[in-house]
Amino acid sequence: MNIKKVSNQTRNNWLLDMSLLISGVLAALSGVYFLILPSGGFQGGRNPYYQVQILFARHTWEDLHVWGGIAMIIVALVHVVLHWKWISGMVRRTWNELTGKCACLNPRGRWNLTLNLVVGTSFILTAISGVYLLFVPGGRNAIDPALLFTRTTWDLIHTWAGVVFIDAAVIHFVIHWRWVTNVARKIFSGGVSIKPRSPSAVTENL
Repeated sequence: MNIKKVSNQTRNNWLLDMSLLISGVLAALSGVYFLILPSGGFQGGRNPYYQVQILFARHTWEDLHVWGGIAMIIVALVHVVLHWKWISGMVRRTWNELTGKCACLNPRGRWNLTLNLVVGTSFILTAISGVYLLFVPGGRNAIDPALLFTRTTWDLIHTWAGVVFIDAAVIHFVIHWRWVTNVARKIFSGGVSIKPRSPSAVTENL
């Protein structure tokens, strides 16, 4: 048997996925923190978790959320650029499937495509609303609405799109767990080469 290292494309895909995972975990955990422990209120009042601290101070969680989110957006943009050929190919295949020109996708392919669409759409909504909340002033300096919706609406979009994104991303990661662990073993042990996933494969990440 020919023993080789993991191909450069497979290693790069794995590193990109791990970067998305790490930045996503930081953004998600800090987002859940803010969902469970909202700001405002007063001790003994409508916010029973007023001034409750878990691991870090609130401003540290805010920094983790902001920079984790920014890192995830940057990595996701790189991911899209590197996989643009696959994305455009999947758009054509899906269009041909919907218009009846061909049966381009099997049931598993349709499921993966649907999941990827949910992941991608919820991420885009989370990212856009997050950037809005980051750069548009709030509080007394608020200009409401500054863009399309009120700040409260943007906050709701950010929160619930984020919840959907976390759920879909976890399912996505579980489905691809075997590939992730297999490639990790090959990278760190220098084992048998793993062929990179074909750009046309429906199990490719978005």
